[in-house]
Amino acid sequence: MTVFEPGSFSARADRRPLLRSGSIGLLIGAIAAVSAVHAATPAPVASTVVAPPASLDPAKQLPGTVEVSNIDFKRGSDGSGRLVVKFSGDGAAPDLRNQGQSVVVNVGNAKLPDALRKPLNVVDFATPVQRIDARNSGAGTQLVLDMSGNFDSMAYQTGREYIVEIVPRTGAANGRAVGQSNTGKSAATGARTYSGRPVTFNFQDVPVRTVLQLIAEESGLNVVAADTVSGNVTLRLTNVPWDQALDIVLQAKGLDKRRSGNVVWVAPQAEIAKYEQDKEDARIALDNRVDLTTEYIQINYHNAAQIFKALTEAKGIGGGGGGSGGQGGNSNNDSGFLSPRGRLVADERTNTLMISDIPKKVAEMKQLIHVIDRPVDQVLIEGRVVIAQDTFARELGARFGIAGIKDGKYFFNDTIENNDATRGSYVENRNEFLNGGDPNRAWSYELSKGPMSNLGVLNPAGSVALQILNAGYALDIELSAMQEEGRGEVISNPRLVTSNQREAVIRQGQEVGYVTISPSQGSTTIPIPNVQFKDVLLELKVTPTITHDGRVFLNMNVKKDEVEGYVDTSIGQVPTIAKREVNTAVLVEDGQTVVIGGVYEFRDRSDISKVPFLGDIPFLGNLFKKKGRNKDKAELLIMVTPKVMKVEQRG
Repeated sequence: MTVFEPGSFSARADRRPLLRSGSIGLLIGAIAAVSAVHAATPAPVASTVVAPPASLDPAKQLPGTVEVSNIDFKRGSDGSGRLVVKFSGDGAAPDLRNQGQSVVVNVGNAKLPDALRKPLNVVDFATPVQRIDARNSGAGTQLVLDMSGNFDSMAYQTGREYIVEIVPRTGAANGRAVGQSNTGKSAATGARTYSGRPVTFNFQDVPVRTVLQLIAEESGLNVVAADTVSGNVTLRLTNVPWDQALDIVLQAKGLDKRRSGNVVWVAPQAEIAKYEQDKEDARIALDNRVDLTTEYIQINYHNAAQIFKALTEAKGIGGGGGGSGGQGGNSNNDSGFLSPRGRLVADERTNTLMISDIPKKVAEMKQLIHVIDRPVDQVLIEGRVVIAQDTFARELGARFGIAGIKDGKYFFNDTIENNDATRGSYVENRNEFLNGGDPNRAWSYELSKGPMSNLGVLNPAGSVALQILNAGYALDIELSAMQEEGRGEVISNPRLVTSNQREAVIRQGQEVGYVTISPSQGSTTIPIPNVQFKDVLLELKVTPTITHDGRVFLNMNVKKDEVEGYVDTSIGQVPTIAKREVNTAVLVEDGQTVVIGGVYEFRDRSDISKVPFLGDIPFLGNLFKKKGRNKDKAELLIMVTPKVMKVEQRG
């Protein structure tokens, strides 16, 4: 196992100005000078050896040694673009450069097949990369990535794959990406983000231990590398946070890390998994040897049987077969919050829980039950059902008739006789004349005519009459009018109190009876009358839920029924019921009144009764017509007001 401490690299003094600039530029010759780190204890290097870069080594620039086998482009979850270039063999030496709005990758010792020599349009991937051109560059290959907007680029090589990542630049604050939280998670997506100082690495076939030592130097952490950490890595990183560079190196070589304070342990993933598994097995073995303890917990505000069920069935597999009311839960496997040796008993009579388990589990259970067993707040719900009615009726009408006495001689004929308007003395005098009376006698008769136009108002509030006398005749004219207004308001105010998330119902009303007929039974043919009842209620049903921010979510049903009248049938009267109901769910502030429903009805009716033709005469036609108008307005409003009543826990 090798420990890399900050500042332990021998060339630290020479590299310090470069590190403080925010990036590390390393030449391959300098890396070769410290290749002795493969040993168990790396030997310090006396001085920095500067040699030509590996990319300029003629042995590694022979054209035609490798070929580009595939070019692939993918989109990352954070909107980044990833170019993956695969080679047919080892030894490829790619080089990445930023040129304005382009990123150029030169691979001087790799051929490009004709099938891959074509442009790629990647605009639809919605990344900073718009286009990728793959073309020959001398005896090698050149990839040009056209960009849009601000971006950061980095590249690393693992085996025969060369990966170029283009990340959109969203701004920076104190060395941390905008939108990043202090925990290293993205505030928007929850993805892993990095806050380390940017560094630049350019490695060609360098031992992994050397990279870990350089990261320890830059991060100020103590890095412990297991003896099984080995192999070389080739990568190029430009302005990449050091913690992201560490993750890339670990991912490329199948390694993992565990951090404890200022120390980071690096080992193969299988080794770390085995270590953690052995540690867990040791913990379980230790728990199996610990003596059990028993605790009795009195439940005050909850139900012991319900808590027992929740704790033993926490995994949703039925818990450890047992019961409540003095029966225990036991299982050979870890069930719910209990250990395999744990046992839980609920006594319904005393509302008590008995827990028998290892001390650590008992302490956890007591803390959990303390959180569960607490009083819940209560809610006062006040409802108001308002029914407002406004009626208006007006009628105008007229009627007139004629009456009088006529003196005359021999004024009787069938025409007058058959006239229904002649009555009284006229008939008597005519009979006397026909029975031998004096034919020269001048007889008089009374001519009376009932209302010639009867369009008056029934039960008028007032009337005006006019009588005109002329030559023994009387003309009667009567104008009548009626206006009626009515306003009424019915208010129902139900109230009830309930606990949080508990349904409450309040009802008030009556049962209205009516008769129904059942078919005859047996040998009799007489139908059987039955009396049935219908509920006519004012009902408020509500289930409140208090939110964490102090508001109240109401799931409620409000009903208001009334008997409007009765319908006559052959077997009796059947009631007519007006039903008003609201079923809704609302979120209301504490103490706020909200209208959860309302119905507005308006009726306007105009009626005219008139004598044909005469009623159409201007002005005078009003004597031959009757006018009526009715207006009815009804409004239903249902309002609720929740009020939270805090309940404090005692003790």
